[in-house]
Amino acid sequence: MNDIPSHERLLIIDFGSQVTQLIARRLRELSVYCEIHPFQKVTPAFLAEFAPKAVILSGGPASVIDEGSPRPPKEVFDLDVPILGICYGQQVMMHMLGGKVESGHGTAEFGRAYVVPTGEKIDLLDGWFAQDKEQVWMSHGDHVSAIAAGFEVYGTSPNAPFAITADTARGFYAVQFHPEVHHTPNGAKFYENFVKMAGFTGDWTMGAYREQAIDAIREQVGDKQVICGLSGGVDSSVAAVLIHEAIGDQLTCVFVDHGLLRKDEAEEVVKMFRDNYKIKLIYADEKELFLGALDGQSDPETKRKIIGGLFIDVFQKYANGIEGAEFLAQGTLYPDVIESVSFSGGPSVTIKSHHNVGGLPEKMGLKLVEPLRELFKDEVRALGRELGLPASFIGRHPFPGPGLAIRCPGEITRAKLEILREADAVYIDQIRKHGLYDEIWQAFVAILPVRTVGVMGDGRTYDFACALRAVTSVDGMTADYYPFTHEFLGETATRIINEVQGINRVTYDITSKPPGTIEWE
Repeated sequence: MNDIPSHERLLIIDFGSQVTQLIARRLRELSVYCEIHPFQKVTPAFLAEFAPKAVILSGGPASVIDEGSPRPPKEVFDLDVPILGICYGQQVMMHMLGGKVESGHGTAEFGRAYVVPTGEKIDLLDGWFAQDKEQVWMSHGDHVSAIAAGFEVYGTSPNAPFAITADTARGFYAVQFHPEVHHTPNGAKFYENFVKMAGFTGDWTMGAYREQAIDAIREQVGDKQVICGLSGGVDSSVAAVLIHEAIGDQLTCVFVDHGLLRKDEAEEVVKMFRDNYKIKLIYADEKELFLGALDGQSDPETKRKIIGGLFIDVFQKYANGIEGAEFLAQGTLYPDVIESVSFSGGPSVTIKSHHNVGGLPEKMGLKLVEPLRELFKDEVRALGRELGLPASFIGRHPFPGPGLAIRCPGEITRAKLEILREADAVYIDQIRKHGLYDEIWQAFVAILPVRTVGVMGDGRTYDFACALRAVTSVDGMTADYYPFTHEFLGETATRIINEVQGINRVTYDITSKPPGTIEWE
């Protein structure tokens, strides 16, 4: 993020936790401006220039006992501002201030735990322990075995005798658990207490983020041309409108129709951006190219690579016709980034590759413009509302870059895609009619690579089966299935079988998915 001296600023020092950005998310919900910086970039000079009003030390995968493990500069403890250590952040604080951290069998905690209060009540715990204990989320192997001088214990759990510690005279606070995750139900109140104690007034809003992002785009781009890969989804749509507001006709959007879109999607995108927003838009109709290349392919990763490779080639072909283009704009969000690379250059562990951060910029020699890179999906929707996008676009369920290809396991054919489009349209129509669309994070139909025998009326059919999927999520990092009623599922299955030729059986998928991986393939 750019330097914004007019806002009160909180510094989050990143030691590599996969959920560091959730800390920032909690603070933004409290209208507090914060920046995440990896520990190795936080130097004494940086601290002096940044001048934080408070500091949070994140969690991380390292052991503070190991030689060369991450450390903040010792000068951070001389800033005379409140400091909060989370998990590894607690351990590194204790280690550097004279306490002791150990590894040992039986002291690790991974998952739900309960903390009980000890000693007097402090302002940090206002609103906590109303029921004598608080559920928290633990994720640690090492443990603090001796606290530093000046600290007292204010909460303990069975495997963390120093679960909550504080040196109130210096404004140093440290907890072994993660208040930022949803599995610590009262964690938001915990952060609210911390920023209130630190004197933050809450002067950071999505309107402020919009202004800052526009200034940053103008500063980065100058008078050069920008190309934006527009999919029509929430992320790329908000990114395109935001960038267009910043640089106007310096932006050209390229919308690639790979033949794997939902029903009527291409027409809706063209109308929205070319006709309504007057954004320069190139419509690249390349359906035959993509579908031809996918003929006979059934392996999901092979299909992804074919689509990704062709997308780069097609995008480059159209982009080469845009004179003076030096930047590529993408609607990359933080869940994309954290699954792909270490955020902000910190030491977080890579989970998986992602199409948004692939090889396109390098191949084309373009620099990236990613104004949404630090936001979660719901924050992007809030920014979209701030920009005046229609509610129908802002509230759209996420749609993957490879499109219906990953909702069509096995070989892809034009006939199967048409069946899938029609079934998906009926399913979404049902969800909207029942007023459930906004309760669901993502819903879609997958056509299964099997055919089943069925009796429809007086005739025998041999058609495809399809699976319905619907998940709930808050931030796109984790998901759970949506609990439809049997009545809804029965009504929807009946409609699909009656209205979509080629399907004679419908199932509902309730399998769990790991963080961020809420698609089918």
